[in-house]
Amino acid sequence: MSAQPIRSPLPGIFYRRPAPDAAPFKEDGAAVAVADVVGLIEVMKSFHQVPAGIAGSSITFLIDNEEPVMAGQVIAEVKP
Repeated sequence: MSAQPIRSPLPGIFYRRPAPDAAPFKEDGAAVAVADVVGLIEVMKSFHQVPAGIAGSSITFLIDNEEPVMAGQVIAEVKP
């Protein structure tokens, strides 16, 4: 089975960390559960969680920390 995408729910800035000095929500290669938060999207000074929405054995991020994203853009892929 091929990797499943995690898409940005909103346009904005994607953050992999909850704070600049904190560890990322998920590291590349980490296992993911459906309810896991994989990042935040900042939209007009409001932060919105990005849930994985799918479970898998390994996540690969396609977007860097603090990079602008569009709604529907693939930000990561999860392998089953």
